[in-house]
Amino acid sequence: MFVSVLCLGQATWQAVTDLPGVDWNGLTGPKKASALRIMQTEGCTCGCDMKLAECRVKDPSCGVSRKLAAAVVKETAAGKDAAAVRADLQRIANEPPAVLDDPVKISTAGDPVIGPANARMTIVEFSDFQCPYCSKAVAEVKEVMRQMPKDVKLVFKQFPLDSHSQAEMGAEAALAAQAQGKFWEMHDRLYAGFPDVSRQRILSYARELKLDMNRFTSELDSHKYQARVRMEEQEGEVAGVGGTPTFFFNGKKYNSTFEAAQVVALIKKELK
Repeated sequence: MFVSVLCLGQATWQAVTDLPGVDWNGLTGPKKASALRIMQTEGCTCGCDMKLAECRVKDPSCGVSRKLAAAVVKETAAGKDAAAVRADLQRIANEPPAVLDDPVKISTAGDPVIGPANARMTIVEFSDFQCPYCSKAVAEVKEVMRQMPKDVKLVFKQFPLDSHSQAEMGAEAALAAQAQGKFWEMHDRLYAGFPDVSRQRILSYARELKLDMNRFTSELDSHKYQARVRMEEQEGEVAGVGGTPTFFFNGKKYNSTFEAAQVVALIKKELK
């Protein structure tokens, strides 16, 4: 994943001025240069033994470097000098993670979505069809949607983990089903049949859904949607996804267990 950025990072991370996942809004000229110098010289505290800027380039999914880089930008924009910003970094690093991070931009164009178009809360889920935690989260997500049918819509993003041998096939199959208008039906079957995401099982689901089997098998065999899966993995890494499932509420990464009662209460609070 993210091979091009990694290759760049290994040689010339010091030359990168637009770091992955860092929003420079509010900083221009000398202030941006000052913030960038801080990130290039202060260490990330995640245990990686890299500088903040280096960690953002080489490991864009790192939540620690993302948090610290955002703090550098925020405090520099507020007028603090470099010495004050550096002094605050250790304190910020020791703070427990917030339930919701600061919002990030995530494109949802063309992604499968369920729920009203005008919903005030958009949940973006990065998920893996062979992940046990993703499988368990399905019922919780559906319960949130049931309780808040007018306020919430769900967008699904592919994030198959390398450690799951059949996850990428599941992701490509789901997108092939989406091309025939049956993404959510395939989604439900893939998770209901967890952990079997074999080709044989996928083809049986496709026949149950009465998909055009010639088209479906051709797209599956040619890996038509592999590039899209890769793109969504890269989007997730830049946004801070380090595992699955990972949820974003109106662009804010959720850092707790996805349990319906807890999530509904949080969404109600966010929408006030």
